[in-house]
Amino acid sequence: MALLKPMGNNRDSALTVFGLPAERGRWLLIPLGTIVLMCLGNVYSWSIFRKSLEVELNLSATESLLPYTIALVFYATLMPITGFYIPRIGPRMVTALGGIVLGAGYILSSFATNIGTLVLTYGVMAGTGVGITYGVPMLVVARWFPDKKGLAVGLTIIGFGLSPLITAPLANRLIDIYTVRPTLWILGVIFMVIILGIATTLTLPPKGWHPRQGYGASIVKEPHTYPKNILKSQSFYGLWSCYAIGTLIGLSAIGISGPVGEEIINVEPGTAAISVSLFALFNGLSRPLFGWLSDRFRPQYVAISSYTLVLIACVLMLNAQEGQLATYLLAFCLLWFCLGGWLAMAPIITLRFFNPEQYAQNYGIVFTAYGVGALAGTLAIGQLRDWFGTYTYAFYPMALWAVIGIVVASCMLKRERAT
Repeated sequence: MALLKPMGNNRDSALTVFGLPAERGRWLLIPLGTIVLMCLGNVYSWSIFRKSLEVELNLSATESLLPYTIALVFYATLMPITGFYIPRIGPRMVTALGGIVLGAGYILSSFATNIGTLVLTYGVMAGTGVGITYGVPMLVVARWFPDKKGLAVGLTIIGFGLSPLITAPLANRLIDIYTVRPTLWILGVIFMVIILGIATTLTLPPKGWHPRQGYGASIVKEPHTYPKNILKSQSFYGLWSCYAIGTLIGLSAIGISGPVGEEIINVEPGTAAISVSLFALFNGLSRPLFGWLSDRFRPQYVAISSYTLVLIACVLMLNAQEGQLATYLLAFCLLWFCLGGWLAMAPIITLRFFNPEQYAQNYGIVFTAYGVGALAGTLAIGQLRDWFGTYTYAFYPMALWAVIGIVVASCMLKRERAT
């Protein structure tokens, strides 16, 4: 499908996208990328599947978190690897490959009869599919919007956060009708078909392309000096550490959202599922907001504000009692809100701190922080639940990590000039 065409002799200034001048047609890439990320973001709805799987497969709380945790680790591991190949083999091929692997992982998970098989199919395969595909929509819109990077990336990545708003009630309804394993099969087919269809539309502009004036384009003066090697840059380690802490807290909260509501607040399972959709709304809405903030203010201030909200949420949950639904909703809305913020801040700060031409590779490296946060956070939370018999104690380490994050952001989350 030829969606990118030069018009006339001036290739850069007369491109068309979807038959429209590139400056207008490029906006259609944002909702398409959002839909792809919405399919990938179903991983955040894992808490909807957990209870049913614990009953069917006789799993402990720690065991039922393993597929989710392994999926996040493989997702984070494949991100930096894929980042080096997207410019070489193209966004269409990478997206199609990721969609096939993701869908196959869900479909094969429907046949799992033990935790080992589920870890392999959902954790390894579905997580790999997410990791292969995740970076493509953000790279595509970042290249097409050199004048509005923060806004474009923030609007695109909203799909990943808003996914449970749609997929959690859908999965819950399908589980009620067909039980949990057929639901995994149905979702796998749906996600594969959607991603393969959209993959044909994703393309990159010519190198160095900028929108023409007169189409709402704004002139952005980017700094032309960046650290030559991000691994030797203090700002990289500041960003990596803050991102790891933000995801450790946020992904821990996401994995226990439903169970906390049922066990501590004593809400009905159906109410817990609806609550996850509300949390997902805040997770999604925070992304364009934090993207906008990261474009306009010093990243360290934005990061500190995020950690402060986490502290407030932890204090609320440490004092929550049975029946206090409003407290539970407010606390977890804040926790999901802050995770969404980090998933927008990290790519945008990467664009600000380091060479945008190497964004796919650079953000892939930064994204390894997500894997570390996912592995450490989810396993620790499950273990605390098994030790103490309640999720209440999970909020003490979350609060501690938020304080550490404030210190790290204050000292290290600053852009360096090339030396």
